[in-house]
Amino acid sequence: MKSRSSIYSVKKKSSLPEVPDKVSACIQPRYLISTLLFISIILFSAQHVAASDSVRTAVNTESPAVTQQIYDIIGGTQASNAVWAVSVRDQSGRSIIDIDASTLMRTASNSKLFSAAGILNGLGPDFTFTTRVYGDGEQIDNVWYGDIHIVGSGDPSIDKHFYDDDALFVFNSLIDQLKEKGITRIQGDVFGNEHLFDDVRYPRGWEWDDLSFYYAPEISALSFNRNCVDLTVRAAGQPGDTPQITWFPFNTDYVNFLNEQLITPRNIPYNESYARLLGTNTIQLRSTLPVGYLEKESLTISDPALFFIDTFVKQASYRNLDWVGELIVDNGLRPWNQFALLAKHESEPVVKLLERVNRNSDNFYTEMLTKALAAYTYDSQGTTEGGLSLITEQLQSLGLDISQLNKRDASGMAGANLSTAATVTDLLHRMMRSEHGDHWLETLAKAGYHGTMENRFIESPALGNLYAKSGFISGVRSLSGYVTTSSGQTLSYSILTNNFTTRVATVDAAHERIINVLYSSF
Repeated sequence: MKSRSSIYSVKKKSSLPEVPDKVSACIQPRYLISTLLFISIILFSAQHVAASDSVRTAVNTESPAVTQQIYDIIGGTQASNAVWAVSVRDQSGRSIIDIDASTLMRTASNSKLFSAAGILNGLGPDFTFTTRVYGDGEQIDNVWYGDIHIVGSGDPSIDKHFYDDDALFVFNSLIDQLKEKGITRIQGDVFGNEHLFDDVRYPRGWEWDDLSFYYAPEISALSFNRNCVDLTVRAAGQPGDTPQITWFPFNTDYVNFLNEQLITPRNIPYNESYARLLGTNTIQLRSTLPVGYLEKESLTISDPALFFIDTFVKQASYRNLDWVGELIVDNGLRPWNQFALLAKHESEPVVKLLERVNRNSDNFYTEMLTKALAAYTYDSQGTTEGGLSLITEQLQSLGLDISQLNKRDASGMAGANLSTAATVTDLLHRMMRSEHGDHWLETLAKAGYHGTMENRFIESPALGNLYAKSGFISGVRSLSGYVTTSSGQTLSYSILTNNFTTRVATVDAAHERIINVLYSSF
Protein backbone atom coordinates (compact mmCIF):
# COMPACT_ATOMS: atom_id res chain seq x y z
CA MET A 1 0.00 0.00 0.00
CA LYS A 2 1.11 3.60 -0.59
CA SER A 3 1.01 4.30 3.11
CA ARG A 4 3.46 1.47 3.74
CA SER A 5 5.99 2.63 1.16
CA SER A 6 5.89 6.23 2.30
CA ILE A 7 6.27 5.32 5.96
CA TYR A 8 8.95 2.81 5.10
CA SER A 9 11.05 5.36 3.24
CA VAL A 10 10.92 7.78 6.16
CA LYS A 11 11.68 5.10 8.73
CA LYS A 12 14.57 3.72 6.72
CA LYS A 13 16.19 7.11 6.30
CA SER A 14 15.85 8.12 9.94
CA SER A 15 16.70 4.74 11.46
CA LEU A 16 19.93 3.78 9.69
CA PRO A 17 23.06 4.40 11.78
CA GLU A 18 25.67 6.69 10.33
CA VAL A 19 29.09 5.12 9.60
CA PRO A 20 32.07 7.53 10.07
CA ASP A 21 34.06 8.04 6.89
CA LYS A 22 37.29 6.83 8.49
CA VAL A 23 35.65 3.55 9.48
CA SER A 24 34.08 2.98 6.09
CA ALA A 25 37.39 3.67 4.39
CA CYS A 26 39.28 1.03 6.31
CA ILE A 27 36.54 -1.50 7.19
CA GLN A 28 38.04 -4.95 7.50
CA PRO A 29 36.57 -8.03 5.75
CA ARG A 30 35.99 -9.80 9.06
CA TYR A 31 33.63 -6.98 10.10
CA LEU A 32 31.76 -6.91 6.80
CA ILE A 33 29.32 -9.72 7.52
CA SER A 34 28.47 -8.33 10.96
CA THR A 35 27.95 -4.87 9.53
CA LEU A 36 25.67 -6.08 6.74
CA LEU A 37 23.69 -8.22 9.22
CA PHE A 38 23.20 -5.22 11.50
CA ILE A 39 21.98 -3.07 8.60
CA SER A 40 19.58 -5.86 7.49
CA ILE A 41 18.08 -6.02 10.99
CA ILE A 42 17.54 -2.26 10.98
CA LEU A 43 15.90 -2.42 7.55
CA PHE A 44 13.61 -5.28 8.60
CA SER A 45 12.61 -3.43 11.78
CA ALA A 46 11.77 -0.33 9.77
CA GLN A 47 9.62 -2.33 7.41
CA HIS A 48 7.86 -4.08 10.29
CA VAL A 49 7.09 -0.77 11.98
CA ALA A 50 5.82 0.60 8.69
CA ALA A 51 3.51 -2.36 8.28
CA SER A 52 2.18 -1.95 11.81
CA ASP A 53 1.63 1.75 11.27
CA SER A 54 -0.29 1.10 8.07
CA VAL A 55 -2.71 -1.15 9.94
CA ARG A 56 -3.46 1.65 12.35
CA THR A 57 -3.68 4.52 9.89
CA ALA A 58 -5.70 4.83 6.71
CA VAL A 59 -3.82 6.87 4.13
CA ASN A 60 -4.49 7.58 0.44
CA THR A 61 -7.76 5.64 0.14
CA GLU A 62 -11.02 6.64 -1.53
CA SER A 63 -12.81 6.54 1.84
CA PRO A 64 -10.19 7.21 4.54
CA ALA A 65 -12.63 7.65 7.42
CA VAL A 66 -14.45 4.38 6.73
CA THR A 67 -11.18 2.59 6.06
CA GLN A 68 -9.89 3.80 9.43
CA GLN A 69 -12.99 2.41 11.15
CA ILE A 70 -12.32 -0.97 9.54
CA TYR A 71 -8.68 -0.86 10.63
CA ASP A 72 -9.86 -0.12 14.17
CA ILE A 73 -12.26 -3.10 14.09
CA ILE A 74 -9.48 -5.41 12.92
CA GLY A 75 -7.03 -4.01 15.46
CA GLY A 76 -9.53 -4.44 18.29
CA THR A 77 -10.23 -8.13 17.70
CA GLN A 78 -8.34 -11.08 19.15
CA ALA A 79 -7.62 -12.06 15.54
CA SER A 80 -5.75 -8.83 14.81
CA ASN A 81 -2.55 -10.76 14.19
CA ALA A 82 -4.18 -12.73 11.36
CA VAL A 83 -3.89 -11.69 7.72
CA TRP A 84 -6.81 -9.51 6.62
CA ALA A 85 -7.89 -8.29 3.20
CA VAL A 86 -10.93 -6.12 2.49
CA SER A 87 -12.19 -4.88 -0.86
CA VAL A 88 -15.33 -2.83 -1.49
CA ARG A 89 -16.60 -1.48 -4.81
CA ASP A 90 -19.43 0.90 -5.54
CA GLN A 91 -22.10 0.31 -8.18
CA SER A 92 -19.83 1.57 -10.95
CA GLY A 93 -17.15 -0.96 -10.00
CA ARG A 94 -14.82 1.70 -8.56
CA SER A 95 -12.76 0.55 -5.59
CA ILE A 96 -13.70 2.57 -2.51
CA ILE A 97 -12.09 0.42 0.22
CA ASP A 98 -8.78 -1.34 -0.31
CA ILE A 99 -7.08 -3.00 2.63
CA ASP A 100 -4.44 -5.32 1.24
CA ALA A 101 -6.99 -6.13 -1.45
CA SER A 102 -4.26 -7.20 -3.89
CA THR A 103 -2.71 -9.71 -1.50
CA LEU A 104 -3.13 -13.36 -2.50
CA MET A 105 -5.26 -15.10 0.12
CA ARG A 106 -6.77 -18.51 0.69
CA THR A 107 -10.44 -18.13 -0.16
CA ALA A 108 -12.04 -21.32 1.24
CA SER A 109 -15.60 -21.63 -0.09
CA ASN A 110 -15.53 -18.15 -1.59
CA SER A 111 -13.80 -20.06 -4.39
CA LYS A 112 -17.29 -21.35 -5.24
CA LEU A 113 -18.17 -17.86 -6.50
CA PHE A 114 -15.73 -18.28 -9.38
CA SER A 115 -16.93 -21.83 -10.06
CA ALA A 116 -20.61 -20.93 -9.96
CA ALA A 117 -20.08 -17.98 -12.30
CA GLY A 118 -18.27 -20.17 -14.81
CA ILE A 119 -20.89 -22.93 -14.60
CA LEU A 120 -23.82 -20.51 -14.93
CA ASN A 121 -22.31 -18.85 -17.99
CA GLY A 122 -21.01 -22.11 -19.46
CA LEU A 123 -24.10 -24.31 -19.16
CA GLY A 124 -26.69 -21.54 -19.03
CA PRO A 125 -29.37 -21.09 -16.37
CA ASP A 126 -31.91 -23.40 -18.06
CA PHE A 127 -29.68 -26.43 -18.56
CA THR A 128 -31.09 -29.63 -17.04
CA PHE A 129 -29.80 -33.16 -16.43
CA THR A 130 -31.69 -36.21 -17.66
CA THR A 131 -31.10 -39.57 -16.00
CA ARG A 132 -32.31 -42.39 -18.22
CA VAL A 133 -33.21 -46.06 -17.71
CA TYR A 134 -32.62 -48.22 -20.79
CA GLY A 135 -33.57 -51.82 -21.41
CA ASP A 136 -31.54 -54.30 -23.45
CA GLY A 137 -34.04 -57.09 -24.04
CA GLU A 138 -37.78 -57.43 -24.41
CA GLN A 139 -40.95 -57.31 -22.37
CA ILE A 140 -43.21 -60.33 -22.28
CA ASP A 141 -46.36 -59.78 -20.28
CA ASN A 142 -45.23 -58.19 -17.01
CA VAL A 143 -41.62 -59.37 -17.16
CA TRP A 144 -38.65 -57.57 -18.70
CA TYR A 145 -36.28 -60.22 -19.98
CA GLY A 146 -32.86 -58.67 -20.33
CA ASP A 147 -30.63 -56.13 -18.68
CA ILE A 148 -31.51 -52.71 -17.28
CA HIS A 149 -29.05 -49.81 -17.60
CA ILE A 150 -29.37 -46.71 -15.41
CA VAL A 151 -27.21 -44.08 -17.10
CA GLY A 152 -25.70 -41.33 -15.00
CA SER A 153 -26.10 -37.82 -16.37
CA GLY A 154 -23.97 -36.06 -13.75
CA ASP A 155 -27.09 -34.89 -11.90
CA PRO A 156 -26.07 -33.93 -8.35
CA SER A 157 -29.67 -33.47 -7.21
CA ILE A 158 -30.92 -37.06 -6.89
CA ASP A 159 -31.49 -36.39 -3.22
CA LYS A 160 -34.04 -34.70 -0.99
CA HIS A 161 -33.28 -31.04 -1.54
CA PHE A 162 -35.63 -30.28 -4.43
CA TYR A 163 -38.30 -32.89 -3.69
CA ASP A 164 -39.98 -31.91 -0.43
CA ASP A 165 -37.34 -33.64 1.68
CA ASP A 166 -37.98 -36.98 -0.11
CA ALA A 167 -34.60 -38.42 -1.09
CA LEU A 168 -36.30 -41.37 -2.82
CA PHE A 169 -38.49 -39.19 -5.04
CA VAL A 170 -36.45 -39.77 -8.22
CA PHE A 171 -36.25 -43.52 -7.64
CA ASN A 172 -40.00 -43.71 -7.11
CA SER A 173 -40.60 -41.70 -10.27
CA LEU A 174 -38.48 -44.11 -12.33
CA ILE A 175 -40.13 -47.12 -10.71
CA ASP A 176 -43.59 -45.67 -11.43
CA GLN A 177 -42.71 -45.30 -15.11
CA LEU A 178 -41.57 -48.93 -15.32
CA LYS A 179 -44.76 -50.10 -13.64
CA GLU A 180 -46.86 -47.93 -15.96
CA LYS A 181 -45.39 -49.97 -18.81
CA GLY A 182 -46.67 -53.06 -17.05
CA ILE A 183 -43.27 -54.19 -15.84
CA THR A 184 -43.37 -55.77 -12.38
CA ARG A 185 -40.39 -58.10 -12.72
CA ILE A 186 -36.89 -57.73 -14.18
CA GLN A 187 -35.18 -60.93 -15.27
CA GLY A 188 -31.66 -59.67 -15.90
CA ASP A 189 -28.79 -57.64 -14.53
CA VAL A 190 -28.99 -54.01 -13.42
CA PHE A 191 -26.11 -51.86 -14.64
CA GLY A 192 -25.13 -48.51 -13.20
CA ASN A 193 -23.36 -46.57 -15.96
CA GLU A 194 -21.02 -43.76 -14.86
CA HIS A 195 -19.19 -43.26 -18.16
CA LEU A 196 -19.95 -39.53 -18.35
CA PHE A 197 -17.24 -38.74 -15.77
CA ASP A 198 -13.72 -40.07 -15.34
CA ASP A 199 -13.01 -42.43 -12.46
CA VAL A 200 -11.04 -39.94 -10.35
CA ARG A 201 -13.14 -39.74 -7.19
CA TYR A 202 -11.67 -36.65 -5.54
CA PRO A 203 -10.19 -33.35 -6.68
CA ARG A 204 -6.57 -32.59 -5.86
CA GLY A 205 -5.80 -31.15 -2.46
CA TRP A 206 -8.51 -32.73 -0.30
CA GLU A 207 -7.25 -34.00 3.05
CA TRP A 208 -7.69 -37.68 3.82
CA ASP A 209 -9.21 -37.12 7.26
CA ASP A 210 -12.12 -35.20 5.69
CA LEU A 211 -13.11 -38.06 3.38
CA SER A 212 -15.47 -39.74 5.88
CA PHE A 213 -17.74 -36.71 6.07
CA TYR A 214 -20.53 -35.37 3.85
CA TYR A 215 -18.52 -32.36 2.72
CA ALA A 216 -15.89 -34.58 1.03
CA PRO A 217 -17.73 -37.36 -0.82
CA GLU A 218 -16.66 -39.36 -3.84
CA ILE A 219 -17.73 -37.96 -7.22
CA SER A 220 -19.51 -40.06 -9.85
CA ALA A 221 -21.80 -39.35 -12.81
CA LEU A 222 -24.33 -41.67 -11.16
CA SER A 223 -24.83 -40.46 -7.61
CA PHE A 224 -27.56 -40.69 -4.97
CA ASN A 225 -28.04 -38.78 -1.71
CA ARG A 226 -24.76 -36.91 -2.25
CA ASN A 227 -23.05 -40.31 -1.90
CA CYS A 228 -23.76 -40.46 1.81
CA VAL A 229 -25.74 -42.43 4.35
CA ASP A 230 -27.51 -40.34 6.97
CA LEU A 231 -26.75 -41.63 10.45
CA THR A 232 -28.85 -40.94 13.56
CA VAL A 233 -27.43 -41.78 16.99
CA ARG A 234 -29.61 -41.81 20.11
CA ALA A 235 -28.01 -41.96 23.54
CA ALA A 236 -31.01 -43.78 25.00
CA GLY A 237 -29.81 -45.72 28.04
CA GLN A 238 -27.50 -45.44 30.99
CA PRO A 239 -23.84 -44.39 31.21
CA GLY A 240 -21.74 -47.24 29.91
CA ASP A 241 -24.39 -48.44 27.44
CA THR A 242 -24.01 -48.42 23.65
CA PRO A 243 -26.13 -45.78 21.85
CA GLN A 244 -28.80 -46.85 19.34
CA ILE A 245 -28.14 -46.18 15.65
CA THR A 246 -30.34 -46.00 12.57
CA TRP A 247 -29.46 -44.75 9.12
CA PHE A 248 -30.93 -43.77 5.77
CA PRO A 249 -31.62 -45.35 3.36
CA PHE A 250 -33.54 -48.03 5.29
CA ASN A 251 -30.61 -49.22 7.42
CA THR A 252 -29.01 -50.48 4.23
CA ASP A 253 -26.47 -53.28 4.45
CA TYR A 254 -24.42 -51.46 1.81
CA VAL A 255 -22.49 -50.03 4.76
CA ASN A 256 -21.14 -51.76 7.82
CA PHE A 257 -21.18 -49.71 11.02
CA LEU A 258 -18.83 -50.69 13.83
CA ASN A 259 -20.73 -49.17 16.74
CA GLU A 260 -18.09 -48.68 19.43
CA GLN A 261 -19.75 -45.59 20.89
CA LEU A 262 -20.41 -45.03 24.57
CA ILE A 263 -23.08 -43.23 26.58
CA THR A 264 -21.59 -40.98 29.25
CA PRO A 265 -23.09 -39.03 32.19
CA ARG A 266 -25.07 -35.94 31.26
CA ASN A 267 -22.41 -33.51 32.44
CA ILE A 268 -19.76 -34.81 30.02
CA PRO A 269 -19.73 -33.01 26.65
CA TYR A 270 -20.36 -34.83 23.39
CA ASN A 271 -17.18 -35.95 21.63
CA GLU A 272 -17.46 -36.87 17.93
CA SER A 273 -15.45 -39.67 16.34
CA TYR A 274 -16.39 -41.10 12.93
CA ALA A 275 -14.06 -42.70 10.40
CA ARG A 276 -14.74 -44.67 7.23
CA LEU A 277 -11.95 -47.08 6.42
CA LEU A 278 -10.77 -45.67 3.11
CA GLY A 279 -11.64 -47.78 0.08
CA THR A 280 -14.33 -49.64 2.02
CA ASN A 281 -17.86 -49.11 3.32
CA THR A 282 -16.94 -49.99 6.88
CA ILE A 283 -17.46 -47.02 9.19
CA GLN A 284 -16.12 -46.87 12.73
CA LEU A 285 -18.25 -45.03 15.29
CA ARG A 286 -16.36 -44.11 18.44
CA SER A 287 -18.16 -41.05 19.71
CA THR A 288 -19.09 -40.52 23.34
CA LEU A 289 -22.54 -39.05 23.95
CA PRO A 290 -24.12 -37.83 27.20
CA VAL A 291 -27.36 -39.46 28.29
CA GLY A 292 -30.30 -38.26 26.16
CA TYR A 293 -28.12 -36.81 23.37
CA LEU A 294 -29.31 -36.98 19.75
CA GLU A 295 -26.72 -36.76 16.97
CA LYS A 296 -27.22 -36.72 13.20
CA GLU A 297 -24.37 -36.98 10.71
CA SER A 298 -24.09 -37.73 7.00
CA LEU A 299 -21.14 -40.02 6.28
CA THR A 300 -19.68 -40.90 2.91
CA ILE A 301 -19.78 -44.21 1.05
CA SER A 302 -17.40 -45.74 -1.47
CA ASP A 303 -18.34 -46.71 -5.06
CA PRO A 304 -21.25 -44.33 -5.69
CA ALA A 305 -22.70 -46.03 -8.79
CA LEU A 306 -22.97 -49.35 -6.93
CA PHE A 307 -24.62 -47.54 -4.01
CA PHE A 308 -27.08 -45.99 -6.48
CA ILE A 309 -28.22 -49.24 -8.12
CA ASP A 310 -28.17 -51.16 -4.83
CA THR A 311 -30.55 -48.62 -3.29
CA PHE A 312 -32.67 -48.51 -6.46
CA VAL A 313 -33.34 -52.24 -6.59
CA LYS A 314 -34.10 -52.36 -2.86
CA GLN A 315 -36.65 -49.57 -3.25
CA ALA A 316 -38.04 -51.26 -6.37
CA SER A 317 -38.51 -54.52 -4.44
CA TYR A 318 -40.26 -52.59 -1.67
CA ARG A 319 -42.57 -51.16 -4.36
CA ASN A 320 -43.31 -54.69 -5.67
CA LEU A 321 -41.06 -54.49 -8.71
CA ASP A 322 -39.03 -57.64 -8.34
CA TRP A 323 -35.61 -58.25 -9.81
CA VAL A 324 -33.46 -61.34 -10.41
CA GLY A 325 -29.89 -60.78 -11.52
CA GLU A 326 -26.65 -59.08 -10.57
CA LEU A 327 -25.63 -55.49 -9.85
CA ILE A 328 -22.87 -54.29 -12.16
CA VAL A 329 -21.05 -50.95 -12.33
CA ASP A 330 -20.28 -50.01 -15.93
CA ASN A 331 -17.98 -47.30 -17.26
CA GLY A 332 -18.42 -48.09 -20.96
CA LEU A 333 -19.98 -46.00 -23.70
CA ARG A 334 -22.97 -47.89 -25.13
CA PRO A 335 -25.08 -47.37 -28.27
CA TRP A 336 -28.02 -46.11 -26.24
CA ASN A 337 -30.11 -45.37 -29.33
CA GLN A 338 -30.26 -49.13 -29.92
CA PHE A 339 -31.75 -49.77 -26.48
CA ALA A 340 -35.32 -49.25 -25.31
CA LEU A 341 -35.88 -46.10 -23.24
CA LEU A 342 -37.99 -47.28 -20.32
CA ALA A 343 -37.91 -44.31 -17.92
CA LYS A 344 -36.25 -40.95 -17.38
CA HIS A 345 -35.99 -38.11 -14.92
CA GLU A 346 -35.17 -34.47 -15.64
CA SER A 347 -33.59 -32.32 -12.96
CA GLU A 348 -34.32 -28.78 -11.92
CA PRO A 349 -32.47 -26.18 -14.05
CA VAL A 350 -28.85 -25.37 -13.28
CA VAL A 351 -29.72 -21.97 -11.84
CA LYS A 352 -31.67 -23.76 -9.08
CA LEU A 353 -28.90 -26.28 -8.49
CA LEU A 354 -26.44 -23.41 -8.07
CA GLU A 355 -28.39 -22.35 -5.00
CA ARG A 356 -26.90 -25.41 -3.35
CA VAL A 357 -23.45 -24.20 -4.41
CA ASN A 358 -23.60 -20.60 -3.23
CA ARG A 359 -26.39 -20.53 -0.66
CA ASN A 360 -25.57 -23.82 1.02
CA SER A 361 -21.88 -24.09 0.14
CA ASP A 362 -22.35 -27.67 -1.04
CA ASN A 363 -19.00 -29.14 -2.10
CA PHE A 364 -20.61 -32.17 -3.75
CA TYR A 365 -22.87 -30.11 -6.03
CA THR A 366 -19.96 -27.85 -6.94
CA GLU A 367 -17.61 -30.64 -7.96
CA MET A 368 -20.35 -32.55 -9.82
CA LEU A 369 -21.38 -29.47 -11.81
CA THR A 370 -17.73 -28.75 -12.65
CA LYS A 371 -17.19 -32.19 -14.16
CA ALA A 372 -20.55 -31.90 -15.93
CA LEU A 373 -19.48 -28.60 -17.49
CA ALA A 374 -16.50 -30.36 -19.02
CA ALA A 375 -18.49 -33.42 -20.13
CA TYR A 376 -21.24 -31.50 -21.92
CA THR A 377 -18.96 -28.84 -23.39
CA TYR A 378 -16.30 -31.19 -24.73
CA ASP A 379 -18.66 -34.13 -25.39
CA SER A 380 -16.22 -36.40 -23.59
CA GLN A 381 -15.67 -37.76 -20.10
CA GLY A 382 -15.88 -34.96 -17.59
CA THR A 383 -12.82 -34.21 -15.51
CA THR A 384 -12.15 -31.73 -12.74
CA GLU A 385 -9.24 -30.25 -14.68
CA GLY A 386 -11.38 -29.82 -17.80
CA GLY A 387 -14.13 -28.14 -15.80
CA LEU A 388 -11.72 -25.77 -14.07
CA SER A 389 -10.22 -24.82 -17.42
CA LEU A 390 -13.66 -23.99 -18.81
CA ILE A 391 -14.53 -22.00 -15.69
CA THR A 392 -11.37 -19.97 -16.22
CA GLU A 393 -12.32 -19.34 -19.86
CA GLN A 394 -15.76 -18.13 -18.81
CA LEU A 395 -14.24 -15.78 -16.24
CA GLN A 396 -11.93 -14.36 -18.89
CA SER A 397 -14.89 -13.80 -21.19
CA LEU A 398 -16.40 -11.65 -18.43
CA GLY A 399 -13.27 -9.50 -18.55
CA LEU A 400 -11.95 -10.75 -15.20
CA ASP A 401 -8.20 -10.62 -14.65
CA ILE A 402 -7.41 -14.24 -13.74
CA SER A 403 -3.71 -13.66 -13.10
CA GLN A 404 -4.57 -13.36 -9.40
CA LEU A 405 -6.61 -16.58 -9.27
CA ASN A 406 -5.48 -20.14 -8.57
CA LYS A 407 -8.03 -22.95 -8.43
CA ARG A 408 -7.02 -26.43 -7.28
CA ASP A 409 -10.60 -27.67 -6.91
CA ALA A 410 -14.00 -26.13 -7.61
CA SER A 411 -15.37 -25.98 -4.09
CA GLY A 412 -12.55 -24.39 -2.09
CA MET A 413 -11.72 -27.36 0.14
CA ALA A 414 -8.17 -27.48 -1.15
CA GLY A 415 -5.86 -25.08 0.65
CA ALA A 416 -4.13 -24.06 -2.59
CA ASN A 417 -7.15 -22.10 -3.85
CA LEU A 418 -5.92 -18.51 -3.92
CA SER A 419 -7.24 -15.15 -5.01
CA THR A 420 -7.37 -11.54 -3.89
CA ALA A 421 -10.23 -9.64 -2.33
CA ALA A 422 -10.08 -7.21 -5.25
CA THR A 423 -10.52 -10.06 -7.74
CA VAL A 424 -13.53 -11.35 -5.80
CA THR A 425 -15.28 -7.97 -5.82
CA ASP A 426 -14.44 -7.50 -9.49
CA LEU A 427 -16.16 -10.82 -10.21
CA LEU A 428 -19.18 -9.80 -8.12
CA HIS A 429 -19.46 -6.48 -9.95
CA ARG A 430 -19.19 -8.08 -13.39
CA MET A 431 -21.66 -10.86 -12.65
CA MET A 432 -24.34 -8.43 -11.47
CA ARG A 433 -24.03 -6.63 -14.79
CA SER A 434 -23.94 -9.77 -16.91
CA GLU A 435 -26.88 -11.25 -18.80
CA HIS A 436 -27.44 -13.62 -15.88
CA GLY A 437 -27.24 -10.97 -13.15
CA ASP A 438 -30.74 -11.54 -11.74
CA HIS A 439 -30.24 -15.31 -11.68
CA TRP A 440 -26.84 -14.85 -10.07
CA LEU A 441 -28.12 -12.88 -7.09
CA GLU A 442 -30.71 -15.54 -6.33
CA THR A 443 -28.01 -18.18 -5.92
CA LEU A 444 -26.56 -16.35 -2.89
CA ALA A 445 -27.62 -16.70 0.72
CA LYS A 446 -29.66 -13.86 2.17
CA ALA A 447 -28.39 -13.04 5.65
CA GLY A 448 -30.89 -13.98 8.33
CA TYR A 449 -33.10 -15.90 5.91
CA HIS A 450 -31.56 -18.98 4.32
CA GLY A 451 -28.50 -21.07 3.55
CA THR A 452 -25.26 -20.67 5.46
CA MET A 453 -26.34 -17.14 6.45
CA GLU A 454 -29.67 -18.09 8.00
CA ASN A 455 -28.49 -17.57 11.58
CA ARG A 456 -26.13 -14.67 10.97
CA PHE A 457 -26.65 -10.89 11.05
CA ILE A 458 -29.95 -11.33 12.90
CA GLU A 459 -29.35 -8.13 14.92
CA SER A 460 -27.51 -6.26 12.19
CA PRO A 461 -29.01 -3.11 10.64
CA ALA A 462 -28.10 -4.72 7.30
CA LEU A 463 -30.56 -7.57 7.88
CA GLY A 464 -32.64 -8.02 4.74
CA ASN A 465 -30.15 -6.05 2.66
CA LEU A 466 -27.19 -8.42 2.65
CA TYR A 467 -26.44 -11.26 0.23
CA ALA A 468 -23.35 -13.32 0.92
CA LYS A 469 -21.19 -16.33 0.20
CA SER A 470 -19.45 -17.54 3.33
CA GLY A 471 -16.37 -19.72 3.48
CA PHE A 472 -14.42 -21.71 6.03
CA ILE A 473 -11.53 -24.13 6.20
CA SER A 474 -9.10 -24.39 9.08
CA GLY A 475 -7.54 -20.97 9.66
CA VAL A 476 -9.57 -19.30 6.90
CA ARG A 477 -12.83 -17.38 7.10
CA SER A 478 -14.27 -15.49 4.15
CA LEU A 479 -17.38 -13.44 3.43
CA SER A 480 -18.19 -11.86 0.08
CA GLY A 481 -21.31 -10.58 -1.63
CA TYR A 482 -23.52 -7.51 -1.86
CA VAL A 483 -24.92 -5.07 0.69
CA THR A 484 -27.53 -2.44 -0.03
CA THR A 485 -26.65 0.45 2.26
CA SER A 486 -28.87 2.77 4.27
CA SER A 487 -28.75 5.28 1.39
CA GLY A 488 -29.79 2.69 -1.19
CA GLN A 489 -26.40 2.04 -2.80
CA THR A 490 -25.46 -1.56 -3.59
CA LEU A 491 -21.83 -2.33 -2.79
CA SER A 492 -19.80 -5.40 -3.71
CA TYR A 493 -17.60 -6.49 -0.81
CA SER A 494 -15.09 -9.19 0.08
CA ILE A 495 -13.58 -9.81 3.51
CA LEU A 496 -10.89 -12.50 3.66
CA THR A 497 -9.21 -13.54 6.91
CA ASN A 498 -6.32 -16.01 6.90
CA ASN A 499 -4.11 -17.65 9.53
CA PHE A 500 -6.20 -16.95 12.62
CA THR A 501 -6.01 -19.14 15.71
CA THR A 502 -8.96 -17.71 17.60
CA ARG A 503 -12.50 -19.05 17.57
CA VAL A 504 -14.38 -18.65 14.28
CA ALA A 505 -17.04 -16.67 16.14
CA THR A 506 -14.46 -14.00 16.94
CA VAL A 507 -13.72 -13.50 13.25
CA ASP A 508 -17.43 -13.61 12.38
CA ALA A 509 -18.11 -10.84 14.87
CA ALA A 510 -15.46 -8.65 13.24
CA HIS A 511 -16.88 -9.36 9.78
CA GLU A 512 -20.34 -8.32 10.98
CA ARG A 513 -19.01 -5.08 12.44
CA ILE A 514 -17.30 -4.28 9.15
CA ILE A 515 -20.52 -4.91 7.23
CA ASN A 516 -22.42 -2.70 9.67
CA VAL A 517 -19.94 0.13 9.04
CA LEU A 518 -20.38 -0.25 5.27
CA TYR A 519 -24.16 -0.27 5.63
CA SER A 520 -24.30 2.92 7.69
CA SER A 521 -21.47 4.84 5.96
CA PHE A 522 -22.44 4.77 2.30
